Order: sequence, then structure tokens, then C-alpha cells
Amino acid sequence: MLKFLKGVVAGSGAGLKDLPYNIGEPYSSAWGSWVHHRGTSKDDGAPVSIFSLSGSNANDGHLVAGRNGVKRLRTVRHPNILSFLHSTEAETLDGNSTKVTIYIVTEPVMPLAEKIKELGLEGSQRDEYYAWGLHRIAKAVSFLNNDCKLVHGNVCMASVVVTQTLDWKLHAFDVLSEFDGNNEASTGPMLQYEWLIGSQYKPMELSKSDWSAIRKSPPWAIDSWGLGCLIYELFSGLKLSRTEELRNTASIPKSLLQDYQRLLSSMPSRRLNSSKILENSEYFQNKLVETIQFMEILNLKDSVEKDNFFRKLPNIADQLPLQIVQKKLLPLLASALEFGSATAPALTALLKMGSCLSAEEYGLKVLPTIVKLFASNDRAIRVGLLQHIEQYGESLSAQIVDEQVYPHVANGFSDTSAFLRELTLKSMLVLAPKLSQRTIAGSLLKFLSKLQVDEEPAIRTNTTILLGNIASHLNDGTRKRVLINAFTVRALRDTFSPARGAGIMALSATSSYYDATEIATRILPNVVVLTIDPDSDVRSKAFEAVEQFLHLVKQYHEKTTSGDATSAGIGISSIPGNASLLGWAMSSLTLKGKPSEQSSITSSSTTAPLASAISNTSSVTNDASITPVRVTSRTDLTDLGDELPPPSPTSTDGWGELENGINGDLESDTKDGWDDIEPLEDPKQSAALANIQAAQKRPVSLPKPQVSNSRPKSTDGDLWGSSVADPAPKSTSRNSNSKTSRVVEEEDDPWGAIAAPVPKSSSKAMNLKGSGSADDDLWASIAAPAPTAGHKPSSVGRGRGKAAAPRLGAQRINRTSSGV
Repeated sequence: MLKFLKGVVAGSGAGLKDLPYNIGEPYSSAWGSWVHHRGTSKDDGAPVSIFSLSGSNANDGHLVAGRNGVKRLRTVRHPNILSFLHSTEAETLDGNSTKVTIYIVTEPVMPLAEKIKELGLEGSQRDEYYAWGLHRIAKAVSFLNNDCKLVHGNVCMASVVVTQTLDWKLHAFDVLSEFDGNNEASTGPMLQYEWLIGSQYKPMELSKSDWSAIRKSPPWAIDSWGLGCLIYELFSGLKLSRTEELRNTASIPKSLLQDYQRLLSSMPSRRLNSSKILENSEYFQNKLVETIQFMEILNLKDSVEKDNFFRKLPNIADQLPLQIVQKKLLPLLASALEFGSATAPALTALLKMGSCLSAEEYGLKVLPTIVKLFASNDRAIRVGLLQHIEQYGESLSAQIVDEQVYPHVANGFSDTSAFLRELTLKSMLVLAPKLSQRTIAGSLLKFLSKLQVDEEPAIRTNTTILLGNIASHLNDGTRKRVLINAFTVRALRDTFSPARGAGIMALSATSSYYDATEIATRILPNVVVLTIDPDSDVRSKAFEAVEQFLHLVKQYHEKTTSGDATSAGIGISSIPGNASLLGWAMSSLTLKGKPSEQSSITSSSTTAPLASAISNTSSVTNDASITPVRVTSRTDLTDLGDELPPPSPTSTDGWGELENGINGDLESDTKDGWDDIEPLEDPKQSAALANIQAAQKRPVSLPKPQVSNSRPKSTDGDLWGSSVADPAPKSTSRNSNSKTSRVVEEEDDPWGAIAAPVPKSSSKAMNLKGSGSADDDLWASIAAPAPTAGHKPSSVGRGRGKAAAPRLGAQRINRTSSGV
């Protein structure tokens, strides 16, 4: 018989030793004879609640009623009824007698009376929380009475527990029975275990055991009375000891008083159905109840209703109890976002609610949802994530960013929306420090290479700013190959003046990464040209940068002269307090699409300074009135001759063919340098640099003074003539020059061997009266103006006699010459 009863209880094991849970400390209160313990799972340590009921033998009345409660709890499922997990029955020896104990394992809950003391709510917040809790219990009672035709029999505060999300749930089903009022043959007690109910909780007909009157009453009559008892205990803060105490209504809210009196009507047939109190009571019409109800039926709402609700939610949450917002609304909101039922504005509410959490709770309740949202295809969600990345980015671990977040964010670099491309770019300021060097060199820098020739000027400018800000997170080899090329060959020659200004600022901010040779041969020549830039802000920045780099070179000279070879051979540290403050360029980009997807960006919202600010150096801004200019940024370098060695990675444009479908000329003498970005151990000195250093040791003959403005007969010996001085026509016979002529060329102009080759561009950095041919370099437009007399320069082929393959972002646009 005992084995059969154990089967009815449906225990998963034969005894306590098979219970897959650890039993912890008990709570101070529980319903009836049950003891409520804290517990944990032996498998994963998850918290649970364990209820135990003991008896002297298997036929003990409490145990029999307890088995009824176990069976009912297993079979009755409702969101507002305690969730059953496991049960078992165990026998233990207590001296000479045998002790039988029933164990029920449920979701982790806490007795309502103890939870109320723990929360300590007062005033309107307490009333709103009580209204929400009573709303839930009334729904559970209505479900039992109206839908299942069951009678709980003992609704009171002791039969209500609270979950970790502060939901109220009904349990204590030992007395639960079917309502048999429609069965005329029924004559015995309808509630078999009604003796377990305290006399103070029994309505008059149940106290008299008038089963005939009970069966003639509606199914909700007994439980409506119990609901009234729960309301009294809840607002009075006292456990009901006598039925007469229910007449004391001083603590009952006025908006609930009438319904309270109808629940406790002396006539069972006139008692208020729990379903009616949910529909008609004014007491349940408050912000907390309405907010949670809306979120629970979110799937039934249209997008307009959702947008309006989530836009108001952050303000509503400020008026609700903090514990309820964190433990109830926040999980609901996170779940709605994860499963796609919430719209993009919900993300703002989620982050605001989560801002009050501790770091540990934030990592458990908010971050997992955010990480999952990065995989969303909803563009509005992606925009929201990127706009608010500063609020949660620092909380993401490096491993999560590198493995889970960045692969999804990187899709934004190639998005058709310029607005989203720019947001993706700005997000890297937070994410890049958490990326591995492999990801930075193998993926991020390749995307940045494309963005520096983006059609949007603001994106090109911000790409330069980003590179300056994340330079400290690149390894030495990558910095050598990337920074100078990106800032000089691309940024300083951009047709958009803020982009040129950003390039100067980035060079100044990263000055500690360049050695004296790089400053003197590659940086200063490019920056000095901008001291005559048409934009006054660019000129100002250029003068400041020239002074800074000249000071650094002077420091190098002084160290070398004094014999401090150790510090002279290593990089130069930037002047203290002279690292540039790089702020985002102001963007006028907007997201094209639905109104919900449109947002504005503040220029300083994601600004991250480097070490300190350059004095009198302002942030780069993009005037919204400036028409975007399509930059073609051609980066082909002028050939220096077949005998000269190819430029090293430190003297090339670091932004070449990077998985963009354009295969450059593999046999070309020059590369952009970004096609194989990998960490370098110790970059060797370039061959071109070695040549010029050797040439520097030879005596340099002074140039012959020119009496007239006539052009020299040959330009082969002065490679700078067409880019920095007075432009001279190019000779079409360059490819047929003899070896002897090249030797003479090197001796006449030793700088020509390593002078920064000039990229070809289809657009000018400033407006001039004259213009060159399509093959003229970009520098010609911002250096000396075109000659007023002379013939047109003819187009020149590359050193090996073949046309150069187009580089990333480069466009060849035919221009007509306006020379005289």
C-alpha cells in the first residue's frame, strides 16, 4: 500500500537519498504543518524551494492530505500558481518508530509575510505593489473556480508565496477539491480535508458544515471569502485570529472597500466573483498593474502602441518601486527584446533600468540580452545598440567582444546606410581596446582602410580620428605600417578640410610613435605644405604641428650631439601635455528609413581623449552646410626607376587592396601596405631609406643659380620639380632613360630616392586658376600654382611601362587642362 501511495505522489526516487536537491535552512513560516526550506540543485546549484511534511506513519491524516496537495500541484498549471518541479516520500527511523516525510520541490519562493517585511514599501508604492499582487492571486482563484470548477478552500496570506521576480503565487493545495454542486447524489463533505482550515478563515456555511447550502452556492463562494481574509491580513499587517476582526475596515483602501465588503457577504450567493473584481475594481487601475499587463500581452499590440509605450516606460519606471523595476520589469523587458516582441525604444528603457543594478547583477540580467541583440537583423535595434554603447561597452569582457559582439558589429562597416556606417565606426572607440591583435590587424584595419575613402566626408574624417584614438592598442609593427600612411597619404590630401585637420591632429596625438627619420622625411614635408591650406583652421593646426615635430627633431639632435645614443636611436616621446584631444567630427548624416529608425547623433557623445589636449587645438567639425565631396584618394606612387629598390612598408601608403575585390598589380614597385596587415616583429630599415642615408654622406653640390625663369632642359634630375616647385612638363621618354642618367639623377637630388611619392587624385584640395593633366599629383594643387606659360605636360607611364592597377577607393576621372 505504501509503494502505491508513493507512486501516486509521483516521486522521482525511492527516498531522500535520491532527492537531486540539497535541503537548506527553513523559513520562519509556512502554511499548515508544512516546513518551507531553502534549497539548491545538486546538478547546477540553481536555487529551489523545498516543502516537507512529516507524520508518524503512512496513514497519518496530514500525510494523506499532503499527498492530495502534491497531486493537485502537479496537475494544475497556471502562471499565478506555484510551479512544481519534483516530489518524493522518504522513511526514516526515529528511535523505535518510523517517520514518514513528503518532500515537494518547487521554483524558489519566499513566504509573502517575510517578503513584505524585506521590501519595506510605503505609501503609494506599497499600494501599487499590493494591487498587483492581489490582482495575480485573484486571477489564480478565478482560474480554479470558474475554469476548473475547483475549490481551494483556504486562501489566506500563508497560502501565498513570492518568487524572485516578486510575483505572487498561490499554493497550499492540501484542501483543494472539485466543486460537486451539480451532482445531486453528493451528500457527504465536499471538502474532504476541510478540518485543516483554521476556524477564523471559514465562512459561516463552512463553519456549520452546511454542505447542502455550499453546493447551492456558486463555486467561488468559499474562495471569495478567503480572498477577503487575505486583503484584511495584507493591509492590517496582522494575522487574522478571529472572524469578527474582518469587520475592522480602517486599514482597507477606500477604492477597494466596497469590493472587500462584497467578498465577505454573509450570503454566499451574493459574494463577488474574483473575476469581476479584476474587471471592475478601481483599485487595480494603477501604473504598475497596467504596465505589467501591457508587457504580458505585448505580442497582441501593434507597432505604434509598442513604440508609444516603450518611449514612456523610462519615465514611468522612475515612479515605480525600484525593487519591482529591477526584479520584475527588467526581466520582462529583456525577454521581450530577446524574442523580438519589443521595438527599438525598449532598448533605452532596458539600459536605464539596468543602470541601477550592481556590476554583478548587470552582468547577469542585462549583458546577456545585449549580446544576443547584436545578432538582430532589425536596423533600428542595431542603431540603438551602437548609440548607447558607452553605457554598457565597458562591462563587456574582451572575449565576448572579440568572439560574439564584433563579428556582428563589423557588418555595419559595409552597410548601405552612411548613418549606420558612421555609428559602427564610432563604436570601435569602445570595442577596439577589447579586440585581439589578430582581429584588429586581420579585420578592423581592413574595414577602416575602406572607410577612409568613403563617399561621406564625415566618415573619412572620423576614420582618421578613430585611428588616432586607438593607436595605443596597435602593436609596434602595425603602427609602423599604418599610422603615417593613413594620416599623410590619405588624410592630409583629402579634399575635405576637416579631414585634413583631423590628419594633422592625429599625427600630433601619435607623435610618440615616430622616430626622427620618419618625422623629418615623411611627416614634416607633408605637414608643411598645409601651412598654405585654403582653410584657416587647417593652417593653424599645421603650424602647431610643425612646431611640435620640429621641437621633437631638435630634441633628437640635442641627444645625438650630446652622445646619448641610447635614447637617440629609439622613438621620441611626445612633449608632455601636447597629445591631441581627438573628438568626433560633427556629422550631418541621418538614417534613411522608418521614423523609429531615425536618430540624431551628438558630436561629443562618444569622444574619448588621448593623454591630454593640445593648447588652442579645437575639435574637428563638419559644417552641415558643406556639400559632401566624393573623395577618390588615389594612392599610386610615382615610380623612381627600375634600379631603385621598392619602397618599404614604412614608406608606402598603408591602405591598399584589402579584400575589396580589386587585385592590384602584383609586379608593381609599390604597394599600399594594408593588404597584408600582420604584426611585425622588428621592421627592417627600408632599402630606399638606406640609399638616401648613403647619399647623405656624400658631399652635396650646390645647385647652379638660375638667371631666368626658363625651364631646365631635363626634369629627370629633379623629381620634386613637378610636385613642390614650379610644375614642369613630364617627358614621355622616361622609360628609356639609361642607367647613367639615373646615377646622375641620384647625385643631383639625393632626396628624390625616398621622397614621398605623390598619389594621383581626381579632385583638388583647393581651387587654383590653372590645373594640370589627369596624371598630375594631388600635391600640385596645394603647392605652387600652374605655370602661366608653357606647354601642357604629357601623360607619363609608370616606371615599368605599364599602367597601374586601381587601388582601393581610387577613381580615375578625366580632367581637362586649363593651362595656358
